[in-house]
Amino acid sequence: MGEPCPGSRAQAVADGFDSNGTMPMSDQSNDDPVNFSRRVPEGDDRLRLVCDACGFIQYENPRIVVGVVASWEGRILLCRRAIPPREGYWTLPAGYLELGETTEEGAMREAWEEARAELEIDQLLAVYSIPRISQVQMFYRAWLKSSRVLPGPESIEVGLFRQDQIPVDEIAFPSVHWALQDHRETLTEAVISPRTAPPT
Repeated sequence: MGEPCPGSRAQAVADGFDSNGTMPMSDQSNDDPVNFSRRVPEGDDRLRLVCDACGFIQYENPRIVVGVVASWEGRILLCRRAIPPREGYWTLPAGYLELGETTEEGAMREAWEEARAELEIDQLLAVYSIPRISQVQMFYRAWLKSSRVLPGPESIEVGLFRQDQIPVDEIAFPSVHWALQDHRETLTEAVISPRTAPPT
C-alpha cells in the first residue's frame, strides 16, 4: 500500500479525475502516486472511489442542472443545440450549476450563455429527480426583459415560440417536454406548487 498520503492530497487528486471509469486511477505527476480504485468501504454498501493508500473516499453525488422556461408576450424561448448530446435539437436554456452560484444565478447565467437572454426569475416551476442519469433538474419560470435573443456558443439558433409553434418532435430531452407542459399548466397560477418528474 505504501506510505499513507495526506487526505487533502487524495481529495485534490480525486477531484481532478473523471470518476466514470472503472479502472484504478493514479496521480502520475508525483514520485509517490496516489492510486484510486472502486470498492465497497467498510460499513458501506455501495461501490466508492477510494484512495488505496489512505482510504480517503471520493463520494460521487448527483449533478444539479438549472434552467428556465422564459417567455416574452406569451412566446417561449428555445435554443437549438450546437453541441452533443442531441445536437440540432431544441431545448430550454439549462446547464450544470457552478460552484458558488445560487440555483437562480445559474439559471440566469445559462440563459445568457445559450441565448444572450436577459431575464427576471419569477419562481421555481419544477424539480425533476432523474436517478437514471444521476441528475436533479430545476426549472424556473422567468420573464424575458426584451425579445432580443441571439445564439451563444452552444446554440445554432434561438427563437421565441408560441405554444402552437413549438417543434415538439424535435425536442432534445424528456425533461424539456415536462417543463414545457408544467409551464403551460401553471400559466394562471400566481404561486406555483413546484412540479416533479412523472413516474418512469
